[in-house]
Parts: sequence; C-alpha cells; structure tokens
Amino acid sequence: MKAYVSYIIVSIITIVLSLLFLFSSTNKKGLYTTNLFYMDTYINIKIYDVDEKTKDKAFDNIDKIYKKYHELSDRYQKYDNVKNIYYINNIDINTEIEIEKELYDLIDYSVSFCNQSNGLLNIAMGNVIDVWKSYRDGEKEGIPTIDELKDKNINLEDLVLLKNNKILKKSNISLDLGAFAKGYATEEVGKYLESIDIDKYIINAGGNVKVGNHYNNKKYKIGLEKPTKESDIYKVVNGNNIAVTTSGSYERFYEYNGKSYHHIIDPNTLFPPQYMLSVSVITNDSTYADALDTMLFLMSTLDGLDYVNKLDDVYAIWYTNDGKVIKSEGFKKYE
Repeated sequence: MKAYVSYIIVSIITIVLSLLFLFSSTNKKGLYTTNLFYMDTYINIKIYDVDEKTKDKAFDNIDKIYKKYHELSDRYQKYDNVKNIYYINNIDINTEIEIEKELYDLIDYSVSFCNQSNGLLNIAMGNVIDVWKSYRDGEKEGIPTIDELKDKNINLEDLVLLKNNKILKKSNISLDLGAFAKGYATEEVGKYLESIDIDKYIINAGGNVKVGNHYNNKKYKIGLEKPTKESDIYKVVNGNNIAVTTSGSYERFYEYNGKSYHHIIDPNTLFPPQYMLSVSVITNDSTYADALDTMLFLMSTLDGLDYVNKLDDVYAIWYTNDGKVIKSEGFKKYE
C-alpha cells in the first residue's frame, strides 16, 4: 500500500470465465453481483449459488463492512460520531482516546507489520505523504526538497497503543493506513461470506482481488495488468481461495523535468523508489498480501525475490522497468 500512501488504486483485472448465468431455475440459486465505491476504489463483488434472500442480506452487510472501514481509515474527512484516522491525526498531543475496536485492531496489525518490515513500512508517514501530495496535485511546482521532507515527523514510536482500545500520540505524527485498510476490509468481507456459508465468490477491489471456491469446480482466472499505457494483461493467475494484490507506480503519479514521481514513498529516503513498475503477491490472506506487496515495491527485485522465497505459501511476480517479468519460486503452480 504506500509506505506510506493515501489509498492504493492499482489495476488488477479479474477475468471470470464466461459462465454468467443462473445455476438452477428450479431452486432459483445463481450468480449475483454488486458494485461499491469505497477507499477511492471501485469494488465489484460476485457471489454464486445463493438464493435472492441470502444475496440481499449478504450485499447489505458487505456494504456496511466496506463503509465502516472506509470511514474509520479516512485521513482526509471526518464523520459524525466516528473517531477515525482524521480524528486521531487532529487530537491534541498526549490526549488519551478510546476508539472503535475495529480501528484499534487494524492499527495494531499495521504497527506490528511495520515493526517487522525493516523500516520499509511506517503508518506514521502521513506528514510526508501530504507534502508529496501537494506537489502531485499541482499546489506546488517541482519536487520537495529533502529538508522540506525531513522537517516532518514520522516517528511511529510516538503512537502508543493502550489497553481497552485506547491510544495516544506523543507528538504531531499523522497516520496513514493506505497499505493496510483496503486489504484488511477485503479480508473481513471474505471471512463474513464464509461465515454464512457462501464460499463461491469473487471480490475485486481495484488492486486487491480475493476469490473463494470456483462456481463450476474449475479455477478462477485473475488477470494482472501490464503497468504501461497499453493496459494489456501480461499474466493470468489461476487459483481458488487466494488473494492477489498489486502495488505499482503507474496510476497515481506526476512528471517533472521528464521524471515520474509516484505516490509510494520510502520512509528511509522520503522519496518514491524506482526499482520496478509493479509487483503482485499471491497468498491466502488479503491483509497480508496488501501490506507485503507494498513492502516488496520498496525493495530491489533481487532483495524482494530472496525475501519471498523464504516465506511459506507466498508467491510474487515483478514487472521491471525494462519490461521483464520475474517470478518467485513456486509461482508456476498458478500459471
């Protein structure tokens, strides 16, 4: 997501086999689909082999899940009776507040992941992200100076997680959950569907796709978009019960003096890295995949390849700056 990002919007196109009809006219079970827009992302959800009553309830609750995490993780807008990231970023220093358990758990997960990322992920990067955003949005011309960036506080240790869903900030850090929130919400939706015995589904949330069992005892086909202007598919991932997420530099960026500056910022250099055009991760957990693809985007391809090859049940594919495709060990099982 990032390191740190407002909200990642990376194109990952779900290619579903052409069987889009009702499974049985006698029991009135079939395919249902809905479209949502949360976290700056168009979200498409398909569920299979369910009746209309179950569909209505499921889609209503899915909307509530995404809406809740959209509001909780929003760092640019406040909502009535919601203590969200915007609220946290604007509280007084050393003020202890209680937040909703869902947001506390999301922050807790994010901090834990950041602490194990060798400094590559940092949810306290909001102040630096805002500087880059002001240039990307045209409010300022050129690129930030290193002094301008270093002047911003990004010390994650100044965020204190207390008991009973309480937190406080010891400084004016600004939080950004862009590398975690969408993947976390998508994983929660997947868990919800399976909790009500809907195991045949596709969740396509921009750069974050999660699928369950296939509706016709085959495998879903998930297309990875070429991170260039052509927008072609360069690889198709085949699988069930997996999450496929992507981080890339090709959708949210601006150019200055012939050089591109994207939105994913390295906490160590405070600048966007230029190691690759995109990296996609395949694993069984959308939250983990979403965070990991951002971390890998901030590493050289060789370092990332070495890192992923040491993980269990995690696979990655890189699209390099010169158009080469590099795959981790075992990736072939999804081709």
